[in-house]
Amino acid sequence: MHKLLVINPGSTSTKIAIFEDEHLILEQVLRHSGQELAKYERVVDQFEFRKEAVMKALETAGIQVAELSAVVGRGGVIRPIPGGTYRVNETMLADLRDISLGEHASDLGGLLAHDIAKESGIPAFIVDPVVVDELNEVARLSGSPLMQRKSIFHALNQKAIARRAAQDLGKEYEDANLVVAHLGGGISVGAHLRGRVVDVNNALDGEGPFSPERSGGLPALALAKLCLSGQYTEAEVRRLIVGRGGLMAYLGTNDAREVVRRIEQGDEQARLVYEAMSYQIAKEIGSAATVLRGIVDAIVLTGGLAYDQTYLVEWIRQRVQYIAPVLVYPGEDELLALAQGALRVLNGQEVAREYRP
Repeated sequence: MHKLLVINPGSTSTKIAIFEDEHLILEQVLRHSGQELAKYERVVDQFEFRKEAVMKALETAGIQVAELSAVVGRGGVIRPIPGGTYRVNETMLADLRDISLGEHASDLGGLLAHDIAKESGIPAFIVDPVVVDELNEVARLSGSPLMQRKSIFHALNQKAIARRAAQDLGKEYEDANLVVAHLGGGISVGAHLRGRVVDVNNALDGEGPFSPERSGGLPALALAKLCLSGQYTEAEVRRLIVGRGGLMAYLGTNDAREVVRRIEQGDEQARLVYEAMSYQIAKEIGSAATVLRGIVDAIVLTGGLAYDQTYLVEWIRQRVQYIAPVLVYPGEDELLALAQGALRVLNGQEVAREYRP
């Protein structure tokens, strides 16, 4: 049996969990106030503060680091790498601190895991960070050499749920062809070809379907005119695309439950917008199916929005079920996904990858 500490830092909280193999024995959300975090200029500057909070929580729970087999952190914004479980090394630590690569609270995951693990001489890992890049070379071309397509998506959840779906189909992930749609605040649709995500929309920077708070792909010339109109700063345009796009732009809310409530009260505009989102998701799934040449074992829907099987999931199913069976796994269990990644290494199912971008 392996005992694991899992650390998932968010913008205003740090989620921790203790697993014995895949059995969850402790889960806590350590919340950090805006006042506490305001004193830190950069995310990585919060390291000691967050570590102290984690260690105090472990002490209160009676957990000794020495009794752990490994510490697993959420992967941050590092250089593009293939999917898998990576041992935290010095090169990764340097890149997690490198603000030029981007900055996100998840950068602290690998930093915290490494520092806590080294005290007891146990391994520290990260698993499937958002920068997982397994794109086919043909998928990188955008249409202009000035702009290359990037692989930024919900890799941790997509990979974990794809493995689960493959198992339910009686297959190994590495032998299955799946289209996986993560439906959350951002939406990513990946073509999984025998264990590799060979194409996926950049769910952060504006590709693919619109979502509760992101615009998705927009008409290029119309967007260019808006950017050059002088009415918006670069920061404001980014906010229109990421944060105030999609459902938020059309309906003033990013809460799908509120949209469903409006639909059931007879709001036809809410119904139109919500159905349009499902329509765009279905189109993206169809596109991913062509990447797999139509050889698709299953279409997999996951993420928080997949709880709505009355409207969103059903609308998507109606448009794509002719391609392949539709499997639905609502929500995302990031802590378990991180633990499973470490366990595959500790149990000898995989070899830990070395970060050498």
